[in-house]
Amino acid sequence: MAGKRRGRGRDVQQQQAPHNQRRGPHRALREPAAFAKSTGCESETPHDKLTFAQARRGTPAHRPVRVYADGIFDLFHSGHARALMQAKNLFPNTHLIVGVCSDELTHKFKGYTVMTEDERYEALRHCRYVDEVVQDAPWTLTPEFLQKHKIDFVAHDDIPYTSAGSEDVYKHIKEAGMFVATERTEGISTSDLITRIVRDYDIYVRRNLQRGYTARELNVGFINENKYRLQNQVDKMKETVRTVEEKSKHFVYRVEEKSQDLIHKWEEKSREFICSFLELFGPDGAWHAIQERSGRMLQALSPYSSPRGSPSSSPTRRRSVSPDPLHYSASASPPSSPSSSASSASSPSSPKPSSPKKGSRSSLKATSTYSGHVQ
Repeated sequence: MAGKRRGRGRDVQQQQAPHNQRRGPHRALREPAAFAKSTGCESETPHDKLTFAQARRGTPAHRPVRVYADGIFDLFHSGHARALMQAKNLFPNTHLIVGVCSDELTHKFKGYTVMTEDERYEALRHCRYVDEVVQDAPWTLTPEFLQKHKIDFVAHDDIPYTSAGSEDVYKHIKEAGMFVATERTEGISTSDLITRIVRDYDIYVRRNLQRGYTARELNVGFINENKYRLQNQVDKMKETVRTVEEKSKHFVYRVEEKSQDLIHKWEEKSREFICSFLELFGPDGAWHAIQERSGRMLQALSPYSSPRGSPSSSPTRRRSVSPDPLHYSASASPPSSPSSSASSASSPSSPKPSSPKKGSRSSLKATSTYSGHVQ
């Protein structure tokens, strides 16, 4: 049991050793990278010169391989980060040291920078692949600088870097066998970013004016300032018109959809109305049936009347006309006596008697009328 425990303890120690060696990279992932000391590397671990093959195999095991990469790193972008990632992954156990040149050296040998040296230092400290940052790095690497920071290899792209009167500032590093080439990222560089800004200068000036920067801060004259502000107003109006146009198009589209739906509904309703109208008022419709039935009912309820001048076939009886009361009174009076007639004839004041023809006709007419009435 004791032997197993001792062996298990050795295994744990062997497993923990690489973890302790990887403490530096893990720290770089959680905290900003540390600045290099002005006195250089003060590690007590012996620093023997390594070959490229030895570093590839992961030896020596007691210390990481110290790789140095330098540059300006103005407007720190993904191309810089990819170059540092390649330098970090050159060997199994790598301690990446990044040297950043100062503003004085950069303005002297390369040109004016957008970011200050302090901003560039902080940008490198917050890159996940960087373990250590050297401030005010030299423009040309000297043997004393390499020995001071115990640098094993220098990483940079293989394109000759002409500067400071030299065809390639890394020529002596390549001859010493300490140079490791990395690949450049095509399509992005600090010069490309500055070119984009210069090309679209007016756009970025107008952008910053909209965000509250003054014309003096942007180094813009009075005329250009008013021109940019007028252009901003015109762009706002164009955007408003475009928004209204899009909304109106959307509204018209919705109205068209609703109108088409209404038209379809009206067509369906009109078809239904026409069909129902034809069913009701057509030749075989219900309205004609109702009319026929109502006609039959009216014929059944009212008697049939014959035309004028034709004899009546039905045994109907004509209504008798009521006699004239004057005729009735004349016909109803009794005949006068011979004595009264004689006295009336003999009296000189009495009128002349009517002719017997007229009296007989009137009496016959009255008797016939009275007999019809009595019947």
